[in-house]
Amino acid sequence: MAEVVSPVPGAGRREPGEVGRARGPPVADPGAALSPQGEIIEGCRLPVLRRNQDNEDEWPLAEILSVKDISGRKLFYVHYIDFNKRLDEWVTHERLDLKKIQFPKKEAKTPTKNGLPGSRPGSPEREVKRKVEVVSPATPVPSETAPTSVFPQNGSARRAVAAQPGRKRKSNCLGTDEDSQDSSDGIPSAPRMTGSLVSDRSHDDIVTRMKNIECIELGRHRLKPWYFSPYPQELTTLPVLYLCEFCLKYGRSLKCLQRHLTKCDLRHPPGNEIYRKGTISFFEIDGRKNKSYSQNLCLLAKCFLDHKTLYYDTDPFLFYVMTEYDCKGFHIVGYFSKEKESTEDYNVACILTLPPYQRRGYGKLLIEFSYELSKVEGKTGTPEKPLSDLGLLSYRSYWSQTILEILMGLKSESGERPQITINEISEITSIKKEDVISTLQYLNLINYYKGQYILTLSEDIVDGHERAMLKRLLRIDSKCLHFTPKDWSKRGKW
Repeated sequence: MAEVVSPVPGAGRREPGEVGRARGPPVADPGAALSPQGEIIEGCRLPVLRRNQDNEDEWPLAEILSVKDISGRKLFYVHYIDFNKRLDEWVTHERLDLKKIQFPKKEAKTPTKNGLPGSRPGSPEREVKRKVEVVSPATPVPSETAPTSVFPQNGSARRAVAAQPGRKRKSNCLGTDEDSQDSSDGIPSAPRMTGSLVSDRSHDDIVTRMKNIECIELGRHRLKPWYFSPYPQELTTLPVLYLCEFCLKYGRSLKCLQRHLTKCDLRHPPGNEIYRKGTISFFEIDGRKNKSYSQNLCLLAKCFLDHKTLYYDTDPFLFYVMTEYDCKGFHIVGYFSKEKESTEDYNVACILTLPPYQRRGYGKLLIEFSYELSKVEGKTGTPEKPLSDLGLLSYRSYWSQTILEILMGLKSESGERPQITINEISEITSIKKEDVISTLQYLNLINYYKGQYILTLSEDIVDGHERAMLKRLLRIDSKCLHFTPKDWSKRGKW
């Protein structure tokens, strides 16, 4: 699923000067864009006119995934190379730079890829290389229990923290997985007990690479989907798909929705309300007991999550739905899912803040709540990988703020520098040790000095953190959480 949480300016686009971007006016020469068969075909690549977030024209290279004819006017579905798929769109002939067209290779006619049907490997390679965070060989990796101190960095350090040997703790963590429906495999013969929902990119085909829902009406909001979601085929041709915002059932028309609302008794997600503070509530939903709602939630979430796949058997999963209350009921803001029982250290499978609520602090609130549950369970956790671009930004921001909050709150004893270990940071925050280390390295806080590791907090880091925390108004209050962990190893509790 997960994890995307809040859009940021420029996310999903390349920086100026990168290979593949073409600029210049369109050339109205239809003959230049015709294939030997006399038409623009799927798999062609060429510059396409689009507006960036600065409202400027640009001509990035794009691949044509599909062509359709509406009332004699041709439309082309394009994917901008090296841009996120959520920017894919239908464009007219006038936005194509036909002089720079690249036709697919002949072997593109053989629809196989990795021995699986349904893909076109002949067009230029579409597999996106996942970015993996790697610790630089030049940077020593600190031991979880190695002593660490903080010294001034360029003479501007405000706090010094030295690490001492850490205490042992249980490392068991809740594994997680998103739950949903698989449009290609059908209903499994038996429910899965575990399993990752990371999408297997080898099964990508031309259908699932294209957005199939034009618009979704959910309560008072209209949402424009970012990605493919396996809603029934007959609903994909509708201009608007109507969803009940309380049970998430879908309908063909506004009249169908209105008729449904006269029968729907729900005014909040099914399941137990385990947290409430002000207008914010969290509901815990069992994927086995509330299968219909869970599947509908996954269908909706798949419209905005590209890295996760869908399953019909939601039994192995729990969903935590965040809502905002008003006089009409509890309106869904976002959710995350987690696996009931896992051998991996995952505390989130998929995480999503719906677009109308993004950039308002709800994403970090979801993340903070997931770690609050881990604290109650006495475990450390980490989100299932790979994270979406927006999800990675949100998690990095949360990890950075949480760890800096711990370091800046340390007090020195007997005039000596305060000391803390990686293990202790992990215990206090329930953030997995590997994520603690990668965050410290990302912030460039770890240094090796006179035989020990030190954490250096510069004035810039401290000031930036204080400014960020002033903007972070939404926080989880552990006193408002009413949650009792279950032992899911006993199958009878499923």
